Amino acid sequence: MNRYPPIAEHGMVGDLQTAALVSSGGTLDWWCTPRFDSPSVFASLLDGERGGHCRLAAEYPDGNGMTVRQLYLSDTAVLITRFMAPDGVGEVADFMVPIDSSAPTDTHRLVRVARVVRGSVPFALTCRPRFDYGRAPHTLSRTGDHSALFHGPGTDLHLQSTAGVTLVADGNDITARFTLSAGQAAAVVLTSTAAGGPAPPHPSLAGVADALETCRTFWLSWLRSCTYRGRWQDIVNRSAITLKLLTYAPTGAPIAAATMGLPEQVGGERNWDYRYTWVRDASLSVRALIDLGFEEEAHAFRRWLRERIEAGRSASADPLQIMYRVDGDPHLTEETLDHLEGYLGSRPVRAGNAAADQLQLDIYGEASDALIVGGDIGAIRGWRALSGVLDWLADHWDQPDEGIWETRGGRQNFTYSRLMTWVAFDRGVRAATRFSRPADIARWTGARDAVFRQIVEHGWHDKRQAFVQHYDTDVLDASLLLMPRVGFVSPHDPDWLSTLDAMDEELVSDSLVYRYNPNASPDGLRGSEGTFNLCSFFYVEALARSGRLDQARHAFDKMLTYANHVGLFAEEIGPSGEQLGNFPQAFTHLALVTAAMALDEELEKAQTRPRHGNHGHPATHGLTTPEEDTGGGDAGG
Repeated sequence: MNRYPPIAEHGMVGDLQTAALVSSGGTLDWWCTPRFDSPSVFASLLDGERGGHCRLAAEYPDGNGMTVRQLYLSDTAVLITRFMAPDGVGEVADFMVPIDSSAPTDTHRLVRVARVVRGSVPFALTCRPRFDYGRAPHTLSRTGDHSALFHGPGTDLHLQSTAGVTLVADGNDITARFTLSAGQAAAVVLTSTAAGGPAPPHPSLAGVADALETCRTFWLSWLRSCTYRGRWQDIVNRSAITLKLLTYAPTGAPIAAATMGLPEQVGGERNWDYRYTWVRDASLSVRALIDLGFEEEAHAFRRWLRERIEAGRSASADPLQIMYRVDGDPHLTEETLDHLEGYLGSRPVRAGNAAADQLQLDIYGEASDALIVGGDIGAIRGWRALSGVLDWLADHWDQPDEGIWETRGGRQNFTYSRLMTWVAFDRGVRAATRFSRPADIARWTGARDAVFRQIVEHGWHDKRQAFVQHYDTDVLDASLLLMPRVGFVSPHDPDWLSTLDAMDEELVSDSLVYRYNPNASPDGLRGSEGTFNLCSFFYVEALARSGRLDQARHAFDKMLTYANHVGLFAEEIGPSGEQLGNFPQAFTHLALVTAAMALDEELEKAQTRPRHGNHGHPATHGLTTPEEDTGGGDAGG
């Protein structure tokens, strides 16, 4: 077993309350239960020795020329790992039946089914759980040849097998070896429960087959709500399923990623915990979910967001904080897990997130837009809470903050933060006027206009001919790719096009986009990072809306080549095309969806109007001149 497979060599399964990663070699090397943000039971992705894993795979003594492939059953979250050798072809199906309920539960069931389709295949099972991020010891209880119970702190893990798989104790761990022939199958089921809870019923192959069909039917039925019928159906469907898998069903709160501690630079210190709900990320997902037809998920998050505003609980005493636990708890104390060596030695490994108490004023713009989008402004109490937030923001918008990228290098007057406060006031004014809601419209309008004038005066850099990261720098920032989308500028405004050109020259490397240049704008951290997938897809959208369709489509097609073998993306792309950072990253898949929809829309528009000259910058810059700017309206917010 490779102690540290590439981050991208994984698929994800989940039940809408927790999720697990399975490597392309058949190793379950990440699972936190009973929630996404619970301590891990398996975490060999962060320490190959101490983290714990459960491996179920074909195993030949000499390899036998075996080839391994991994895929999802089409349009589902059923993950198949295939083992193909001269003597036989076998596969392992991993899945969790979704718990699409508002009731949280401590019981979660991960099913692993081995079967052979040709010849005969020897399989090996190794189950070595390590509770509480590998910090807590466990005991093993046996109740027969096909059942074992691992006792950890607060959590029991039941391991059960069907006939033909005899579980053998190996200290406090379990192993098994068995051979299947064509047409035969066997199952291994992992069930986590609260400590001392009742044992789950013993699985049968017939019951496991029914559970697999239930899982498959759930996902196929859920996808029927998707209204997207564009050019990139498969990858958009996969991104939609990924976003759903990363949403905590009891509250409707999406998390940023399934993992913690995976590095933005191998061997570096940028190793954060992303198993929480960022107001920004989740709010931006609302528009994409609605556009895809998933209104129920969008409404569920908006209810969660309104509850956060109404509760008024944050670590900083501000109306909102930038992130919460999935149940709305604002306390995310950060600790370092010094006993874990980290992925390929990338330390420190962090659990919790100290950035939760940062001031990031942009979240009020994303939250306001999410609550108002589609004309649904919620209950009267919700409007009152939002009005109170905007009244607070009118007194607090004009101050430095830590910015969207959560830098730890001190507060600045970040242009993106100002941009999104403009969005907050703009959306509030529009909603109050349209729906005749009580509000201090004159005050909000005055604040909106003051923010606009300040951005134009201080966020614009004459020498760079571009909007810049903050008021005291000439550094560019890819977060500003959202300026046209939120309606602050037209995508054809000359000032915007020159900003886009400047980003193209400084932040873009063969369609891949850096967030900013950390050497020019120190962020308080050592080391470097890769290009940011979120920004690369924002770049595609900005190019498309600005009429540079050839360039946008080429950039999008190239970005898709960085998806892993089952269509998943991490946070960043490294210098050799490797995926870096926490995985899979919800924000990346959200941006992929919005880029695909924007590109589809603009391509359809282009087919219905006469084409004059080149339609945007080609992939090989400099061979032709860009199109003339034919104008255009604002991109709606």
